[in-house]
Amino acid sequence: EEVRQELQASHPDDPQIVVLKHNVWRVKGLIQISRSIGDVYLKRPEYNREPLHSKFRLRETFKRPILSSEPAIAVHQIQPNDHFVIFASDGLWEHLSNQEAVDLVQNNPRNGIARRLVKVAMQEAAKKREMRYSDLKKIDRGVRRHFHDDITVIVVFLDSNAISKANWSRGPSVSLRGGGVTLPANSLAPFSTPTVLSSTY
Repeated sequence: EEVRQELQASHPDDPQIVVLKHNVWRVKGLIQISRSIGDVYLKRPEYNREPLHSKFRLRETFKRPILSSEPAIAVHQIQPNDHFVIFASDGLWEHLSNQEAVDLVQNNPRNGIARRLVKVAMQEAAKKREMRYSDLKKIDRGVRRHFHDDITVIVVFLDSNAISKANWSRGPSVSLRGGGVTLPANSLAPFSTPTVLSSTY
């Protein structure tokens, strides 16, 4: 609601700036996010034209940017009962609620939990399309985009004892999956502090 109000206030002359489509609020009826690194066709009018594919273009012209690349920042002081953080693209949240994702992480082993979240989301996508997950997996990645949005997930586990003692010698454990890219083990960029990441795929 807050984001819808923000968009409506910045585009008072456009009653279609936010549209409820397929039971989801979408900016211009196209996209579920209001901030993005990409999607330049919704930021700069000169890119809202050919040769960009028509499905990535608006039918009307615009003067003010529709999306922003400025991040929305929230600060949360870590508490002893905070156990993990789930970072995920909107493809995950299209199929799982916050609570469903949290329950999955809490009730399953840490190792490979990001992969499990991606799989459950894809199973939901298959169910919505009235097909089997195994059949969805067989579809070429380029074509599969018509069946579900890209899904990238990172789960960072917090050790409240290490945090409270400011002793991160073991480092947080991380589960990472998504984007169709397979990374070799221990290929994440090193931190500037002596933190070791154990990565699972």
